[in-house]
Amino acid sequence: MNMITGHMRGALVALALMFPALPAVAQTPMSAEEFEAYVTGRTLTFGSGGAPYGIEEFRPGRRTIWAFIGDQCREGHWFPRDEQICFVYDDAPESEHCWIFWRSDRGLNARFMGDSSDTELYEVENSPRPLICPGPEVGV
Repeated sequence: MNMITGHMRGALVALALMFPALPAVAQTPMSAEEFEAYVTGRTLTFGSGGAPYGIEEFRPGRRTIWAFIGDQCREGHWFPRDEQICFVYDDAPESEHCWIFWRSDRGLNARFMGDSSDTELYEVENSPRPLICPGPEVGV
């Protein structure tokens, strides 16, 4: 797989800064079906607090590829639990990351439901292009 380019990272920073952090307001959580319909076949870039956070490609069959900005990609899958959407990545199958997602006029928003539940994300880009990931030890 290819590398996330410096130009792409710069563009992501600019996009994230255009969308300020949204206030923590009670929103109607998306159902698993609504979430699946919105994300499948898309690559979403998320920001948090005015800064780039990460990118996730949503594939059919509830499979995903996630990368924090500038980090290696992790393959995994998502599944519903009550009103939460939970993610498990293949490199850490014992660790679940659960979120509540809701739609706003600017796109998708998410609130982490783990120990530090103050993490909120918002969509800064929605693309049909796949996530471009660096391979292990590129340039070594």
